[in-house]
Amino acid sequence: MRGPLGDVVVLDLSRALAGPHAAQMLGDLGARVIKVEHPDGGDESRGWGPPFVGPDHDISTYFLAANRNKQSIAVDLKSDEGKRLIERLVRQSDVLIENFRTGVLDRLGFPVDRLHELNPRLVILSITGFGHDGPEGGRPGYDQIAQGEAGLMSLTGPGPDEPYRVGASIADLLAGIHGAYGVAAALYERERTGKGDVVRTSLLAAVTGVHSYHGTAWTVGGQVPQANGNHHASIAPYGAFRCADGMLQIAVANENQWRKTATLLDIDPDIPKYATNRERFAHRDELIADMEKSLARHDRAHWLAALGDLGVPAGAIRSLDEVYAWDQTRSQGLLVEVDHPVLGSIELPGPPLRFENAQAAQHTAPPALGQDGDAVLAWLEEREG
Repeated sequence: MRGPLGDVVVLDLSRALAGPHAAQMLGDLGARVIKVEHPDGGDESRGWGPPFVGPDHDISTYFLAANRNKQSIAVDLKSDEGKRLIERLVRQSDVLIENFRTGVLDRLGFPVDRLHELNPRLVILSITGFGHDGPEGGRPGYDQIAQGEAGLMSLTGPGPDEPYRVGASIADLLAGIHGAYGVAAALYERERTGKGDVVRTSLLAAVTGVHSYHGTAWTVGGQVPQANGNHHASIAPYGAFRCADGMLQIAVANENQWRKTATLLDIDPDIPKYATNRERFAHRDELIADMEKSLARHDRAHWLAALGDLGVPAGAIRSLDEVYAWDQTRSQGLLVEVDHPVLGSIELPGPPLRFENAQAAQHTAPPALGQDGDAVLAWLEEREG
């Protein structure tokens, strides 16, 4: 597969989700990704489920989500033979990705200085739970723990007394995304300096880095944001509303949209308590009640069509099966078909980027444990020769 990173080699020592997601993103862009797994069971996410699929119900759909476009080799990093192989691969790689706890890679004999001694041009991506240094830098980090520690759960849920985790493993995924764009920047910098760098991120940094206006509400405004259920923390009306046959979402971002929405719902847009966003937010509970009283007259399809005609942003709340069946999802390349050695032809969630002038990428299925050992060794010998 060729792409913007078609000449880049990524050595992926990571496991679970954050690191593998970063490596998968680079693979989506055309990089050769060599996934190093322990011979005994491989990446622990191979055992995470349900659901499991396949004739023996032993293939983890969790693993399938984070490991497309990779080759798998089985290596014991604690063995002398395994360490020698990693040294050879480091010399031929452009990027190394790891998400061990702080100090583990050092104890395996591969501190940063040693890696850059083997390959001065190597870009190293290191993802940790809470950072590689600081008073709690050595803590193990898992997604839900990080969501809580980084404040995200305090912003999510029906109210301040019921913190909820985000349904997706958002801390892991954001750390992978941040890591991948950090790698891209380091590769670009390497073209200027000739030297590799170390890119560091963490689950804590990834979540804190997307606080956005919630963060400045505190750092500048002195207010601690709280969970608002399905309604926006600063804009009204903006959220989920009940109608005759369920719920729909309406997002009114400016006064023109408000006047159109209010007129449609037989609400006077100029009454003082609703005349500006500041006043609407202050009277949000009343506003929601007034809107839902009008919305109860018709079903969701009626209101989505009417709001669409007015140019007011609105939408359904879809289940995942509905999302992947939706023509719009498919039109954006958000599903890719791959040929799995056991499952045959399957569809996977696809990459979120498209390049206007590039040929359509040919994606490969997530590999079986160690399936590419011979191919990688042959490639390595050719490179060394």
